[in-house]
Amino acid sequence: MSTPEGFDELIHPATRLSVVALLATTEWADFAFVRESLSLSDSALSKQLHTLEDAGYLQVLKEGGGRKRRTRVRLTDRGRSAFDGHVAALRAIVDGAGAGPGSRAAESGPVAQQHAEAGR
Repeated sequence: MSTPEGFDELIHPATRLSVVALLATTEWADFAFVRESLSLSDSALSKQLHTLEDAGYLQVLKEGGGRKRRTRVRLTDRGRSAFDGHVAALRAIVDGAGAGPGSRAAESGPVAQQHAEAGR
């Protein structure tokens, strides 16, 4: 099986996919909100945000100073497009898995009936 168009290796790791999926639901998000929503440490989240920012997938905005410093993040248009393409590619993979020979979706008729009865 070939990799579907739009599949994004950068977004695919679970932590980055979770970050991008969360950011896709909002315009801007506070660092603390993302960290708490995904149960990540500051350092783990910072590393993922830095990787995504370097790819041009998100924008990081630091406001204020000292103890009142606030970090906010948002997906860029490029990041949103990459996420949408990746989700479409994952759907194509899942949909394709259900249509192949030997899949449950392909089983029907007397053979499927025999398998079901044998499992009882």
